[in-house]
Amino acid sequence: MVVDKERKTAVVVDVAISSDINIRKKGLTAGWQYQVNTLDEYQRSNGKLYQKLMGFNMLPEDFYNFLSLVFAVDEINRNPKILPNVTLGYNIYDSYVDLFRTVQGAVRLYSGNKKQYPNYNCDNSSVLAAVIEGMPPSFSIQYANMFGIYKYPQLHNYLKKVYFTNTMGQDIYFNKDEISVGYDIYNLVYLPNGTINSVKVGSFNYNAPPGNQTVIDENAILWESKFSEIPRSVCSESCEPGYRKSVREGQQFCCYDCMQCPEGQFSNQTDMDVCEYCPEDQWPNEQKTACDPKVITFLSYDNPTGIVLIFIAVLFSVVSTGVLGIFIKYQDTPIVKANNRDLSYLLLISLKFSFLGCFIFIGRPEQLTCFLRQAVFGITFAISVSSLLAKTLIVVIAFNATKPGNILRTWASTKIPKYIVLTSSSIQVLICFLWLIIAPPSKFYNTRSEARKITIECNEGSAVAFYTILGYLCVLASVSLIVAFLARKLPDTFNDAKLITFSMLVFITVWTFFIPTYLSTKGIAMVAVEVFAILASSSGLLGCVFIPKCYIILLKPVRNRKNYMLRTTKGSSV
Repeated sequence: MVVDKERKTAVVVDVAISSDINIRKKGLTAGWQYQVNTLDEYQRSNGKLYQKLMGFNMLPEDFYNFLSLVFAVDEINRNPKILPNVTLGYNIYDSYVDLFRTVQGAVRLYSGNKKQYPNYNCDNSSVLAAVIEGMPPSFSIQYANMFGIYKYPQLHNYLKKVYFTNTMGQDIYFNKDEISVGYDIYNLVYLPNGTINSVKVGSFNYNAPPGNQTVIDENAILWESKFSEIPRSVCSESCEPGYRKSVREGQQFCCYDCMQCPEGQFSNQTDMDVCEYCPEDQWPNEQKTACDPKVITFLSYDNPTGIVLIFIAVLFSVVSTGVLGIFIKYQDTPIVKANNRDLSYLLLISLKFSFLGCFIFIGRPEQLTCFLRQAVFGITFAISVSSLLAKTLIVVIAFNATKPGNILRTWASTKIPKYIVLTSSSIQVLICFLWLIIAPPSKFYNTRSEARKITIECNEGSAVAFYTILGYLCVLASVSLIVAFLARKLPDTFNDAKLITFSMLVFITVWTFFIPTYLSTKGIAMVAVEVFAILASSSGLLGCVFIPKCYIILLKPVRNRKNYMLRTTKGSSV
Protein backbone atom coordinates (compact mmCIF):
# COMPACT_ATOMS: atom_id res chain seq x y z
CA MET A 1 0.00 0.00 0.00
CA VAL A 2 1.10 3.59 -0.60
CA VAL A 3 2.62 4.91 2.62
CA ASP A 4 3.08 8.65 3.14
CA LYS A 5 4.78 8.96 6.52
CA GLU A 6 5.41 12.69 6.16
CA ARG A 7 1.76 13.59 5.48
CA LYS A 8 0.48 10.90 7.89
CA THR A 9 -2.73 10.69 5.89
CA ALA A 10 -5.31 7.93 6.12
CA VAL A 11 -4.99 5.27 3.45
CA VAL A 12 -8.07 3.77 1.85
CA VAL A 13 -8.18 0.20 0.58
CA ASP A 14 -11.11 -0.15 -1.79
CA VAL A 15 -12.47 -3.68 -1.81
CA ALA A 16 -14.99 -5.54 -3.92
CA ILE A 17 -16.30 -8.54 -1.98
CA SER A 18 -17.31 -11.94 -3.44
CA SER A 19 -18.52 -15.34 -2.20
CA ASP A 20 -17.67 -19.02 -2.78
CA ILE A 21 -14.40 -18.82 -0.83
CA ASN A 22 -13.62 -21.99 1.13
CA ILE A 23 -10.10 -21.25 2.37
CA ARG A 24 -9.71 -19.28 5.60
CA LYS A 25 -6.38 -17.79 6.53
CA LYS A 26 -5.03 -18.57 9.96
CA GLY A 27 -4.36 -15.62 12.22
CA LEU A 28 -4.15 -12.42 10.20
CA THR A 29 -6.91 -11.97 7.61
CA ALA A 30 -6.46 -9.08 5.27
CA GLY A 31 -7.50 -8.00 1.81
CA TRP A 32 -9.38 -11.02 0.45
CA GLN A 33 -10.76 -10.49 -3.02
CA TYR A 34 -14.55 -10.81 -2.93
CA GLN A 35 -17.60 -10.03 -5.00
CA VAL A 36 -20.97 -9.58 -3.28
CA ASN A 37 -23.94 -11.72 -4.29
CA THR A 38 -27.12 -9.79 -3.59
CA LEU A 39 -30.54 -11.09 -2.63
CA ASP A 40 -32.07 -10.75 -6.07
CA GLU A 41 -29.15 -12.39 -7.82
CA TYR A 42 -29.07 -15.20 -5.27
CA GLN A 43 -32.83 -15.79 -5.56
CA ARG A 44 -32.61 -15.95 -9.34
CA SER A 45 -29.72 -18.41 -9.41
CA ASN A 46 -30.21 -20.63 -6.37
CA GLY A 47 -33.37 -19.74 -4.47
CA LYS A 48 -31.56 -20.44 -1.18
CA LEU A 49 -32.10 -18.88 2.21
CA TYR A 50 -31.01 -15.25 2.51
CA GLN A 51 -31.00 -12.51 5.09
CA LYS A 52 -30.65 -8.78 5.12
CA LEU A 53 -27.44 -7.54 6.66
CA MET A 54 -25.49 -4.26 6.66
CA GLY A 55 -28.31 -2.36 4.98
CA PHE A 56 -28.40 -4.56 1.83
CA ASN A 57 -29.06 -8.16 0.95
CA MET A 58 -26.00 -10.38 1.55
CA LEU A 59 -25.36 -14.09 1.95
CA PRO A 60 -24.14 -15.18 5.39
CA GLU A 61 -20.73 -16.37 4.12
CA ASP A 62 -20.22 -13.03 2.37
CA PHE A 63 -21.05 -11.24 5.57
CA TYR A 64 -18.52 -13.34 7.45
CA ASN A 65 -15.90 -12.46 4.87
CA PHE A 66 -16.82 -8.82 5.21
CA LEU A 67 -16.41 -9.02 8.99
CA SER A 68 -13.01 -10.66 8.50
CA LEU A 69 -11.89 -7.69 6.43
CA VAL A 70 -13.21 -5.20 9.01
CA PHE A 71 -11.50 -7.12 11.80
CA ALA A 72 -8.20 -7.29 9.89
CA VAL A 73 -8.16 -3.56 9.13
CA ASP A 74 -9.02 -2.77 12.73
CA GLU A 75 -6.25 -5.01 14.04
CA ILE A 76 -3.71 -3.37 11.71
CA ASN A 77 -4.74 0.11 12.82
CA ARG A 78 -4.51 -0.90 16.50
CA ASN A 79 -1.01 -2.38 16.21
CA PRO A 80 1.61 0.40 15.79
CA LYS A 81 4.27 -2.14 14.80
CA ILE A 82 2.56 -3.21 11.58
CA LEU A 83 2.01 0.04 9.66
CA PRO A 84 3.35 2.86 11.82
CA ASN A 85 1.97 6.36 11.06
CA VAL A 86 -0.56 4.90 8.63
CA THR A 87 -4.30 4.46 9.11
CA LEU A 88 -6.18 2.06 6.86
CA GLY A 89 -9.73 2.53 5.64
CA TYR A 90 -11.91 0.82 3.06
CA ASN A 91 -14.75 1.38 0.65
CA ILE A 92 -16.80 -1.60 -0.47
CA TYR A 93 -18.60 -1.73 -3.78
CA ASP A 94 -20.85 -4.39 -5.22
CA SER A 95 -20.57 -5.24 -8.90
CA TYR A 96 -24.05 -6.87 -8.94
CA VAL A 97 -22.55 -9.32 -11.43
CA ASP A 98 -22.92 -6.57 -14.02
CA LEU A 99 -20.11 -5.25 -16.20
CA PHE A 100 -21.50 -1.71 -16.34
CA ARG A 101 -21.71 -1.48 -12.55
CA THR A 102 -18.24 -2.96 -12.33
CA VAL A 103 -16.79 -0.20 -14.49
CA GLN A 104 -18.86 2.41 -12.63
CA GLY A 105 -17.50 1.16 -9.32
CA ALA A 106 -13.96 1.33 -10.68
CA VAL A 107 -14.43 4.98 -11.63
CA ARG A 108 -15.86 5.72 -8.16
CA LEU A 109 -12.86 4.13 -6.52
CA TYR A 110 -10.57 6.59 -8.25
CA SER A 111 -12.69 9.77 -8.60
CA GLY A 112 -14.86 9.54 -5.47
CA ASN A 113 -18.53 8.97 -4.72
CA LYS A 114 -19.96 12.41 -5.60
CA LYS A 115 -18.89 12.93 -9.19
CA GLN A 116 -16.98 10.62 -11.47
CA TYR A 117 -14.45 12.12 -13.87
CA PRO A 118 -11.85 9.89 -15.51
CA ASN A 119 -8.27 10.98 -14.74
CA TYR A 120 -9.46 13.22 -11.85
CA ASN A 121 -9.61 12.43 -8.14
CA CYS A 122 -12.23 14.55 -6.36
CA ASP A 123 -11.86 12.84 -2.96
CA ASN A 124 -9.27 14.66 -0.85
CA SER A 125 -10.14 12.95 2.42
CA SER A 126 -7.91 9.93 1.86
CA VAL A 127 -5.29 8.40 -0.41
CA LEU A 128 -6.16 5.42 -2.56
CA ALA A 129 -3.42 2.84 -1.99
CA ALA A 130 -4.58 -0.38 -3.60
CA VAL A 131 -7.58 -2.15 -5.12
CA ILE A 132 -8.55 -5.66 -4.08
CA GLU A 133 -11.09 -7.52 -6.20
CA GLY A 134 -12.17 -11.08 -6.76
CA MET A 135 -14.57 -11.06 -9.67
CA PRO A 136 -14.84 -13.36 -12.69
CA PRO A 137 -11.96 -13.15 -15.20
CA SER A 138 -13.92 -11.10 -17.74
CA PHE A 139 -14.61 -8.46 -15.06
CA SER A 140 -11.13 -8.61 -13.56
CA ILE A 141 -9.59 -7.83 -16.95
CA GLN A 142 -11.56 -4.56 -17.07
CA TYR A 143 -10.34 -3.66 -13.58
CA ALA A 144 -6.75 -4.49 -14.49
CA ASN A 145 -6.92 -2.43 -17.69
CA MET A 146 -8.29 0.65 -15.89
CA PHE A 147 -6.15 0.65 -12.76
CA GLY A 148 -3.06 -0.47 -14.69
CA ILE A 149 -3.11 2.98 -16.30
CA TYR A 150 -2.78 4.63 -12.89
CA LYS A 151 -0.20 2.05 -11.65
CA TYR A 152 -2.37 0.83 -8.74
CA PRO A 153 -1.48 -2.84 -7.59
CA GLN A 154 -3.27 -5.83 -5.73
CA LEU A 155 -0.62 -5.48 -3.17
CA HIS A 156 1.81 -2.64 -2.59
CA ASN A 157 5.58 -3.14 -2.16
CA TYR A 158 5.37 -1.71 1.34
CA LEU A 159 3.40 -4.72 2.52
CA LYS A 160 6.13 -6.98 1.20
CA LYS A 161 8.50 -5.48 3.78
CA VAL A 162 6.13 -6.00 6.70
CA TYR A 163 7.25 -8.33 9.47
CA PHE A 164 5.20 -8.73 12.65
CA THR A 165 3.77 -11.28 15.08
CA ASN A 166 -0.01 -11.69 15.10
CA THR A 167 -2.25 -12.38 18.08
CA MET A 168 -1.72 -16.12 17.69
CA GLY A 169 2.04 -15.75 17.99
CA GLN A 170 2.75 -16.38 14.31
CA ASP A 171 5.48 -14.48 12.48
CA ILE A 172 3.93 -12.81 9.45
CA TYR A 173 6.09 -11.73 6.51
CA PHE A 174 6.26 -12.01 2.72
CA ASN A 175 8.66 -14.30 0.90
CA LYS A 176 8.71 -13.98 -2.89
CA ASP A 177 5.16 -12.57 -3.00
CA GLU A 178 3.88 -15.37 -0.75
CA ILE A 179 2.77 -14.61 2.79
CA SER A 180 4.38 -16.90 5.33
CA VAL A 181 1.30 -18.18 7.14
CA GLY A 182 -0.80 -21.30 7.15
CA TYR A 183 -4.35 -21.88 5.96
CA ASP A 184 -7.18 -24.15 7.00
CA ILE A 185 -9.02 -25.63 4.03
CA TYR A 186 -12.78 -25.98 4.48
CA ASN A 187 -15.46 -27.78 2.50
CA LEU A 188 -18.74 -25.81 2.32
CA VAL A 189 -21.64 -28.28 2.54
CA TYR A 190 -25.11 -27.07 1.50
CA LEU A 191 -27.58 -29.13 3.54
CA PRO A 192 -31.10 -30.02 2.32
CA ASN A 193 -32.69 -27.75 4.93
CA GLY A 194 -30.98 -24.74 3.40
CA THR A 195 -28.24 -24.32 5.98
CA ILE A 196 -24.54 -24.31 5.22
CA ASN A 197 -21.98 -26.30 7.15
CA SER A 198 -18.21 -25.75 6.97
CA VAL A 199 -16.08 -28.85 7.41
CA LYS A 200 -12.31 -28.66 7.77
CA VAL A 201 -10.76 -31.03 5.23
CA GLY A 202 -7.12 -29.99 5.23
CA SER A 203 -4.51 -27.34 5.80
CA PHE A 204 -1.60 -25.53 4.18
CA ASN A 205 1.62 -24.89 6.09
CA TYR A 206 3.95 -22.46 4.37
CA ASN A 207 6.95 -23.43 6.49
CA ALA A 208 6.62 -27.15 5.84
CA PRO A 209 9.11 -28.88 3.51
CA PRO A 210 8.23 -28.82 -0.20
CA GLY A 211 5.79 -31.56 -1.03
CA ASN A 212 4.37 -31.59 2.51
CA GLN A 213 2.90 -28.10 2.64
CA THR A 214 -0.62 -29.08 1.61
CA VAL A 215 -2.46 -31.81 3.54
CA ILE A 216 -5.92 -32.92 2.34
CA ASP A 217 -8.17 -35.50 4.00
CA GLU A 218 -10.10 -36.80 1.02
CA ASN A 219 -12.36 -38.90 3.22
CA ALA A 220 -13.58 -35.75 4.98
CA ILE A 221 -14.78 -34.13 1.74
CA LEU A 222 -18.50 -34.59 1.08
CA TRP A 223 -19.39 -34.65 -2.61
CA GLU A 224 -22.85 -34.37 -4.12
CA SER A 225 -24.68 -37.61 -4.71
CA LYS A 226 -24.32 -37.34 -8.51
CA PHE A 227 -20.58 -37.96 -8.18
CA SER A 228 -19.72 -41.64 -7.92
CA GLU A 229 -16.04 -40.77 -7.48
CA ILE A 230 -13.85 -37.75 -6.92
CA PRO A 231 -14.55 -35.42 -9.86
CA ARG A 232 -11.71 -34.60 -12.19
CA SER A 233 -10.72 -31.00 -12.74
CA VAL A 234 -8.86 -31.76 -15.98
CA CYS A 235 -9.53 -34.00 -18.95
CA SER A 236 -6.00 -35.45 -19.05
CA GLU A 237 -3.76 -37.30 -16.64
CA SER A 238 -0.69 -35.55 -15.31
CA CYS A 239 2.42 -35.86 -17.45
CA GLU A 240 5.16 -37.70 -15.57
CA PRO A 241 8.77 -36.55 -15.48
CA GLY A 242 10.40 -37.23 -18.82
CA TYR A 243 7.32 -35.96 -20.67
CA ARG A 244 5.85 -32.58 -21.53
CA LYS A 245 2.32 -31.35 -22.14
CA SER A 246 1.09 -30.91 -25.71
CA VAL A 247 -2.25 -29.09 -25.82
CA ARG A 248 -4.80 -30.70 -28.10
CA GLU A 249 -5.70 -28.43 -30.96
CA GLY A 250 -9.16 -26.92 -30.69
CA GLN A 251 -9.68 -28.01 -27.05
CA GLN A 252 -9.33 -26.37 -23.66
CA PHE A 253 -5.83 -25.79 -22.29
CA CYS A 254 -6.43 -28.46 -19.64
CA CYS A 255 -6.84 -31.09 -22.34
CA TYR A 256 -3.44 -32.25 -23.53
CA ASP A 257 -1.35 -35.23 -24.52
CA CYS A 258 1.89 -36.24 -22.85
CA MET A 259 4.80 -36.22 -25.29
CA GLN A 260 8.19 -37.66 -24.40
CA CYS A 261 10.96 -35.10 -24.28
CA PRO A 262 12.92 -34.91 -27.54
CA GLU A 263 16.51 -36.07 -27.84
CA GLY A 264 18.85 -34.05 -25.66
CA GLN A 265 16.11 -32.63 -23.40
CA PHE A 266 14.59 -33.68 -20.07
CA SER A 267 11.89 -32.80 -17.54
CA ASN A 268 12.20 -33.56 -13.84
CA GLN A 269 8.73 -32.42 -12.73
CA THR A 270 5.17 -33.39 -13.53
CA ASP A 271 3.08 -31.43 -16.02
CA MET A 272 5.99 -29.58 -17.58
CA ASP A 273 4.99 -27.33 -20.48
CA VAL A 274 8.41 -27.55 -22.09
CA CYS A 275 11.41 -29.81 -21.71
CA GLU A 276 14.78 -28.34 -20.81
CA TYR A 277 18.27 -28.83 -22.21
CA CYS A 278 21.02 -30.36 -20.12
CA PRO A 279 24.29 -28.49 -19.56
CA GLU A 280 26.90 -29.07 -22.28
CA ASP A 281 28.81 -31.60 -20.19
CA GLN A 282 25.70 -33.66 -19.39
CA TRP A 283 23.08 -35.70 -21.25
CA PRO A 284 19.57 -36.93 -20.30
CA ASN A 285 19.27 -40.43 -18.90
CA GLU A 286 17.21 -43.10 -20.65
CA GLN A 287 14.02 -41.97 -18.92
CA LYS A 288 14.83 -38.30 -19.70
CA THR A 289 14.06 -37.34 -16.11
CA ALA A 290 17.54 -36.09 -15.16
CA CYS A 291 20.94 -35.27 -16.61
CA ASP A 292 23.91 -37.59 -16.25
CA PRO A 293 27.55 -36.64 -16.91
CA LYS A 294 28.69 -37.40 -20.43
CA VAL A 295 31.26 -40.14 -20.97
CA ILE A 296 34.74 -38.79 -21.72
CA THR A 297 36.27 -40.45 -24.79
CA PHE A 298 39.46 -40.28 -26.85
CA LEU A 299 41.42 -42.66 -29.05
CA SER A 300 42.96 -44.64 -26.22
CA TYR A 301 45.48 -47.45 -26.23
CA ASP A 302 42.86 -49.95 -25.05
CA ASN A 303 40.33 -48.94 -27.70
CA PRO A 304 40.00 -51.67 -30.39
CA THR A 305 40.75 -49.16 -33.14
CA GLY A 306 43.69 -47.82 -31.17
CA ILE A 307 45.06 -51.33 -30.62
CA VAL A 308 44.94 -52.13 -34.35
CA LEU A 309 46.64 -48.86 -35.29
CA ILE A 310 49.35 -49.36 -32.65
CA PHE A 311 50.01 -52.88 -33.92
CA ILE A 312 50.38 -51.65 -37.51
CA ALA A 313 52.64 -48.76 -36.45
CA VAL A 314 54.91 -51.06 -34.42
CA LEU A 315 55.00 -53.65 -37.18
CA PHE A 316 56.09 -51.25 -39.91
CA SER A 317 58.48 -49.47 -37.57
CA VAL A 318 60.22 -52.82 -37.01
CA VAL A 319 60.15 -53.52 -40.76
CA SER A 320 61.73 -50.15 -41.57
CA THR A 321 64.39 -50.80 -38.93
CA GLY A 322 65.07 -54.21 -40.46
CA VAL A 323 65.36 -52.74 -43.96
CA LEU A 324 67.73 -50.10 -42.65
CA GLY A 325 69.85 -52.86 -41.06
CA ILE A 326 69.94 -54.77 -44.36
CA PHE A 327 71.02 -51.69 -46.26
CA ILE A 328 73.77 -50.96 -43.73
CA LYS A 329 75.01 -54.56 -43.84
CA TYR A 330 75.07 -54.61 -47.66
CA GLN A 331 76.10 -50.98 -48.03
CA ASP A 332 78.98 -51.78 -50.41
CA THR A 333 76.85 -53.74 -52.86
CA PRO A 334 75.91 -52.09 -56.16
CA ILE A 335 72.18 -51.98 -55.58
CA VAL A 336 72.59 -50.13 -52.25
CA LYS A 337 75.17 -47.75 -53.61
CA ALA A 338 73.00 -46.92 -56.62
CA ASN A 339 70.89 -43.72 -56.36
CA ASN A 340 72.77 -42.42 -53.31
CA ARG A 341 72.68 -44.74 -50.29
CA ASP A 342 72.75 -41.76 -47.91
CA LEU A 343 69.36 -40.72 -49.26
CA SER A 344 68.13 -44.27 -48.72
CA TYR A 345 69.26 -44.13 -45.08
CA LEU A 346 67.59 -40.76 -44.59
CA LEU A 347 64.37 -41.98 -46.21
CA LEU A 348 64.24 -45.09 -44.01
CA ILE A 349 64.87 -43.08 -40.84
CA SER A 350 62.17 -40.54 -41.72
CA LEU A 351 59.71 -43.36 -42.45
CA LYS A 352 60.53 -44.95 -39.10
CA PHE A 353 59.76 -41.67 -37.34
CA SER A 354 56.54 -41.39 -39.33
CA PHE A 355 55.41 -44.75 -37.97
CA LEU A 356 56.46 -43.88 -34.44
CA GLY A 357 54.82 -40.45 -34.72
CA CYS A 358 51.43 -42.20 -34.75
CA PHE A 359 51.83 -42.78 -31.02
CA ILE A 360 51.44 -39.01 -30.47
CA PHE A 361 47.95 -39.24 -31.97
CA ILE A 362 46.88 -42.13 -29.71
CA GLY A 363 46.19 -41.74 -26.01
CA ARG A 364 44.67 -38.90 -23.97
CA PRO A 365 45.46 -35.63 -25.72
CA GLU A 366 47.59 -33.26 -23.70
CA GLN A 367 48.93 -29.80 -24.43
CA LEU A 368 52.36 -31.12 -25.47
CA THR A 369 51.07 -33.90 -27.73
CA CYS A 370 48.61 -31.53 -29.40
CA PHE A 371 51.44 -29.08 -29.93
CA LEU A 372 53.72 -31.67 -31.59
CA ARG A 373 51.54 -34.10 -33.51
CA GLN A 374 50.92 -32.18 -36.75
CA ALA A 375 54.40 -30.66 -36.81
CA VAL A 376 56.05 -34.10 -36.49
CA PHE A 377 53.76 -35.48 -39.17
CA GLY A 378 54.44 -32.61 -41.60
CA ILE A 379 58.22 -32.50 -41.17
CA THR A 380 58.88 -36.27 -41.34
CA PHE A 381 56.79 -36.62 -44.47
CA ALA A 382 58.47 -33.60 -46.04
CA ILE A 383 61.87 -35.29 -45.49
CA SER A 384 60.57 -38.57 -46.96
CA VAL A 385 59.04 -37.07 -50.09
CA SER A 386 61.94 -34.66 -50.71
CA SER A 387 64.36 -37.61 -50.40
CA LEU A 388 62.45 -39.43 -53.15
CA LEU A 389 62.46 -36.25 -55.24
CA ALA A 390 66.21 -35.99 -54.81
CA LYS A 391 66.71 -39.68 -55.75
CA THR A 392 64.69 -39.15 -58.93
CA LEU A 393 66.59 -36.02 -59.89
CA ILE A 394 69.90 -37.87 -59.40
CA VAL A 395 68.85 -40.41 -62.03
CA VAL A 396 67.83 -37.68 -64.46
CA ILE A 397 71.02 -35.70 -63.87
CA ALA A 398 73.28 -38.78 -64.03
CA PHE A 399 72.03 -39.99 -67.39
CA ASN A 400 71.80 -36.59 -69.02
CA ALA A 401 75.12 -35.25 -67.73
CA THR A 402 76.98 -37.71 -70.02
CA LYS A 403 75.79 -35.83 -73.09
CA PRO A 404 78.32 -33.22 -74.32
CA GLY A 405 77.31 -29.64 -73.71
CA ASN A 406 74.33 -30.57 -71.52
CA ILE A 407 73.62 -27.95 -68.87
CA LEU A 408 72.98 -30.69 -66.31
CA ARG A 409 76.72 -31.48 -66.24
CA THR A 410 77.14 -28.49 -63.91
CA TRP A 411 74.56 -30.08 -61.51
CA ALA A 412 76.36 -33.40 -61.33
CA SER A 413 77.55 -33.06 -57.76
CA THR A 414 77.08 -35.18 -54.66
CA LYS A 415 75.92 -32.10 -52.75
CA ILE A 416 72.88 -31.46 -54.95
CA PRO A 417 70.67 -34.15 -53.28
CA LYS A 418 71.49 -32.75 -49.87
CA TYR A 419 70.54 -29.24 -50.99
CA ILE A 420 67.24 -30.51 -52.40
CA VAL A 421 66.29 -32.31 -49.18
CA LEU A 422 67.44 -29.46 -46.96
CA THR A 423 65.62 -26.77 -48.94
CA SER A 424 62.37 -28.72 -49.35
CA SER A 425 62.26 -29.75 -45.69
CA SER A 426 63.17 -26.27 -44.45
CA ILE A 427 60.10 -24.79 -46.12
CA GLN A 428 57.90 -27.25 -44.23
CA VAL A 429 59.73 -26.51 -40.99
CA LEU A 430 59.10 -22.80 -41.50
CA ILE A 431 55.37 -23.40 -42.08
CA CYS A 432 55.13 -25.49 -38.89
CA PHE A 433 57.10 -22.92 -36.91
CA LEU A 434 54.80 -20.07 -37.97
CA TRP A 435 51.77 -22.24 -37.16
CA LEU A 436 52.98 -23.05 -33.66
CA ILE A 437 53.79 -19.40 -32.97
CA ILE A 438 50.68 -17.73 -34.43
CA ALA A 439 47.90 -20.25 -33.74
CA PRO A 440 49.25 -23.20 -31.75
CA PRO A 441 47.10 -26.33 -31.37
CA SER A 442 45.63 -26.98 -27.93
CA LYS A 443 43.60 -29.53 -26.00
CA PHE A 444 39.86 -29.16 -26.53
CA TYR A 445 36.79 -30.76 -24.88
CA ASN A 446 34.32 -31.30 -27.70
CA THR A 447 30.82 -31.61 -26.19
CA ARG A 448 28.91 -31.52 -29.47
CA SER A 449 30.53 -34.04 -31.77
CA GLU A 450 28.73 -36.99 -30.16
CA ALA A 451 25.46 -36.83 -28.25
CA ARG A 452 26.29 -38.73 -25.07
CA LYS A 453 30.05 -38.21 -25.04
CA ILE A 454 32.69 -35.56 -24.47
CA THR A 455 35.55 -36.13 -26.89
CA ILE A 456 38.95 -34.88 -25.79
CA GLU A 457 40.69 -33.84 -28.96
CA CYS A 458 43.23 -31.40 -30.27
CA ASN A 459 42.01 -28.11 -31.62
CA GLU A 460 44.34 -27.53 -34.55
CA GLY A 461 44.30 -23.80 -33.93
CA SER A 462 44.33 -22.94 -37.62
CA ALA A 463 42.69 -25.07 -40.29
CA VAL A 464 44.50 -23.01 -42.93
CA ALA A 465 47.88 -23.97 -41.48
CA PHE A 466 46.94 -27.67 -41.36
CA TYR A 467 45.85 -27.75 -44.99
CA THR A 468 48.89 -25.67 -45.99
CA ILE A 469 51.14 -28.41 -44.57
CA LEU A 470 49.11 -31.05 -46.36
CA GLY A 471 49.07 -29.05 -49.58
CA TYR A 472 52.84 -28.57 -49.55
CA LEU A 473 53.32 -32.33 -49.19
CA CYS A 474 51.05 -32.90 -52.14
CA VAL A 475 53.06 -30.40 -54.21
CA LEU A 476 56.31 -32.22 -53.39
CA ALA A 477 54.69 -35.56 -54.20
CA SER A 478 53.30 -34.23 -57.49
CA VAL A 479 56.71 -32.90 -58.58
CA SER A 480 58.31 -36.22 -57.65
CA LEU A 481 55.63 -38.09 -59.61
CA ILE A 482 56.17 -35.99 -62.73
CA VAL A 483 59.95 -36.25 -62.63
CA ALA A 484 59.85 -39.99 -61.94
CA PHE A 485 57.38 -40.53 -64.76
CA LEU A 486 59.63 -38.70 -67.22
CA ALA A 487 62.64 -40.78 -66.08
CA ARG A 488 60.89 -44.15 -66.25
CA LYS A 489 62.53 -45.18 -69.58
CA LEU A 490 66.10 -44.75 -68.41
CA PRO A 491 68.18 -47.98 -67.91
CA ASP A 492 66.49 -50.20 -65.31
CA THR A 493 69.57 -51.23 -63.37
CA PHE A 494 70.27 -47.86 -61.88
CA ASN A 495 66.74 -46.49 -62.15
CA ASP A 496 64.28 -46.23 -59.24
CA ALA A 497 61.94 -44.05 -61.28
CA LYS A 498 59.29 -46.71 -61.81
CA LEU A 499 59.25 -47.61 -58.13
CA ILE A 500 59.10 -43.94 -57.11
CA THR A 501 56.30 -43.29 -59.63
CA PHE A 502 54.19 -46.03 -58.15
CA SER A 503 54.95 -44.95 -54.56
CA MET A 504 53.95 -41.35 -55.34
CA LEU A 505 50.70 -42.58 -56.90
CA VAL A 506 49.94 -44.44 -53.67
CA PHE A 507 50.87 -41.39 -51.59
CA ILE A 508 48.72 -38.94 -53.56
CA THR A 509 45.78 -41.37 -53.70
CA VAL A 510 45.79 -41.89 -49.94
CA TRP A 511 45.82 -38.19 -49.09
CA THR A 512 43.30 -37.32 -51.80
CA PHE A 513 40.78 -39.68 -50.22
CA PHE A 514 41.84 -38.58 -46.74
CA ILE A 515 40.48 -35.02 -47.00
CA PRO A 516 36.77 -35.81 -47.67
CA THR A 517 36.84 -38.73 -45.25
CA TYR A 518 38.46 -36.59 -42.55
CA LEU A 519 35.89 -33.81 -42.98
CA SER A 520 32.94 -36.22 -42.85
CA THR A 521 33.95 -37.87 -39.56
CA LYS A 522 33.86 -36.59 -35.99
CA GLY A 523 35.12 -37.54 -32.56
CA ILE A 524 37.78 -40.20 -32.26
CA ALA A 525 37.08 -41.32 -35.83
CA MET A 526 38.80 -38.15 -37.12
CA VAL A 527 42.00 -39.07 -35.31
CA ALA A 528 41.78 -42.68 -36.46
CA VAL A 529 41.38 -41.58 -40.09
CA GLU A 530 44.49 -39.38 -39.95
CA VAL A 531 46.58 -42.09 -38.27
CA PHE A 532 45.44 -44.61 -40.87
CA ALA A 533 46.38 -42.20 -43.69
CA ILE A 534 49.86 -41.74 -42.18
CA LEU A 535 50.35 -45.50 -41.86
CA ALA A 536 49.01 -46.24 -45.34
CA SER A 537 51.11 -43.62 -47.12
CA SER A 538 54.28 -44.44 -45.14
CA SER A 539 53.92 -48.16 -45.68
CA GLY A 540 53.27 -47.46 -49.36
CA LEU A 541 56.59 -45.62 -49.66
CA LEU A 542 58.42 -48.32 -47.71
CA GLY A 543 56.96 -51.17 -49.71
CA CYS A 544 57.21 -49.67 -53.19
CA VAL A 545 60.75 -48.35 -52.90
CA PHE A 546 62.59 -50.83 -50.65
CA ILE A 547 60.88 -54.23 -50.75
CA PRO A 548 62.00 -54.97 -54.36
CA LYS A 549 65.59 -54.06 -53.43
CA CYS A 550 65.50 -56.26 -50.31
CA TYR A 551 64.17 -59.09 -52.49
CA ILE A 552 67.21 -58.85 -54.74
CA ILE A 553 69.66 -58.44 -51.86
CA LEU A 554 68.38 -61.42 -49.88
CA LEU A 555 66.92 -63.78 -52.49
CA LYS A 556 68.65 -62.84 -55.75
CA PRO A 557 72.24 -62.03 -54.75
CA VAL A 558 73.46 -62.82 -58.31
CA ARG A 559 71.70 -59.72 -59.58
CA ASN A 560 73.47 -57.65 -56.91
CA ARG A 561 76.92 -57.99 -58.54
CA LYS A 562 78.83 -55.38 -60.48
CA ASN A 563 79.45 -57.53 -63.60
CA TYR A 564 75.72 -58.45 -63.80
CA MET A 565 74.70 -54.83 -63.53
CA LEU A 566 77.26 -53.79 -66.17
CA ARG A 567 75.94 -56.43 -68.59
CA THR A 568 72.40 -55.26 -67.97
CA THR A 569 73.36 -51.64 -68.42
CA LYS A 570 75.26 -52.40 -71.68
CA GLY A 571 72.29 -54.35 -73.01
CA SER A 572 69.95 -51.53 -72.18
CA SER A 573 72.20 -49.00 -73.91
CA VAL A 574 72.33 -51.13 -77.10
